[in-house]
Amino acid sequence: MPSKPQTWELDQLPGAELGKAVVLATRSVRDKATELLPFAQSKGLDDLPSDLDTLIVIGGGTLIDEAKAWRAGHAPKTRLIAIPSLWGSGSEVSPVVVLNRHGKKEIHIGDELIPDTVCLWPELASSIPENIARYACGDAWSHALEGFLSPLASSELQNELAEFMQEMVALPLGNDPLWFGPSARACAGQARSSVGLVHGIAHSLEGYLRAEFPEAGWGHAKLCSLFLWPVMEFNRQHSPKWQSLMQQHNLDEDAILKVLQDLHEPDAYARALPFLQQHWMEILRDPSSRTNSVLVRPASKSFFVERGFQ
Repeated sequence: MPSKPQTWELDQLPGAELGKAVVLATRSVRDKATELLPFAQSKGLDDLPSDLDTLIVIGGGTLIDEAKAWRAGHAPKTRLIAIPSLWGSGSEVSPVVVLNRHGKKEIHIGDELIPDTVCLWPELASSIPENIARYACGDAWSHALEGFLSPLASSELQNELAEFMQEMVALPLGNDPLWFGPSARACAGQARSSVGLVHGIAHSLEGYLRAEFPEAGWGHAKLCSLFLWPVMEFNRQHSPKWQSLMQQHNLDEDAILKVLQDLHEPDAYARALPFLQQHWMEILRDPSSRTNSVLVRPASKSFFVERGFQ
C-alpha cells in the first residue's frame, strides 16, 4: 500500500480503467455521485461484491474510515479511492482509522489503511451547513496544533505544520472549499507524530454525549472545536513549549488564539463539563491524552472545571 495516496482530478475518474468499480456515497451526495460517475452504487459495505476491483467512497471521515477498515479486513487487493465531502478529519490521506463500536472509539493505525487515491470535489462543500463547516475547521486545527506540539514531532514536521497553520489562519471559519487542502495536509502531518488531550477528551466523551443529547450533534469535530481553546490554554499556561515554538516558527500566537476562542461555545461547554468531570480518569487513560504536549494529571481537571482558560 502507498504511504501517500495519489491525487487525481475528479474528471479522471469517469474514464479511468478501474475494473469492477462501485461507489459508496453518503446519502446527501448520492444523487450528485450518480450524475457524475458511471459506476454502480452501493448503499452499504455489506452489499459490496466479493470480486470488487475498485471502491470509490464519498463522504465524511466516519464513512471513509469504515471503507478503509473494510478494505483492509475483507479485500486488501481492492483499490480504494476516497473523495471527502467535508474537510477536518483528513481521513482520505491518513493511516489512522477511528471506528465507533459499542459507544467507544476503536483506533487502528497502519500504512495499509491509506487510500490508494484521493480526489477533491469542491462542489460538495456547497451543501455543508455552516455549523458543521465550523466544527470541521476546528477538527483541522486540532490536528495541526496537537501534531505540532506533540513530544513525538520532529523539527521537520513542526516546520511543515507551521506552514499549514499559516495558511489556515488566513481562512474563514466556515464553509470554504479552500479548507480541503490544508486540512488534509495537517492530518497527514499529525499522523507522523501524535495527538493530545483534545482528542483524548473527544474520544472519551462522544459516546456519552450522543446518548444523553441524541439530537444535539455531539460528534468528534464538535468536541475538538469545543475543547481546543481550553486545552491549548492549559498547554500554554503549564509549559513554555507553546510560546517557544510559536516564536521559533514565526506564528502569530494572538491570531491563532483568537481562532480557538471563536470556535469555543460557552453554552455547549457548560453542557459537556459534567461529563468531563465524571469521566476524567477515562480521559487520562486514553492513548491520545498520554501523548499530550504537557503532562495531564488527575488534579488537572480543576483547570477545566474552574475555567482557567478564560
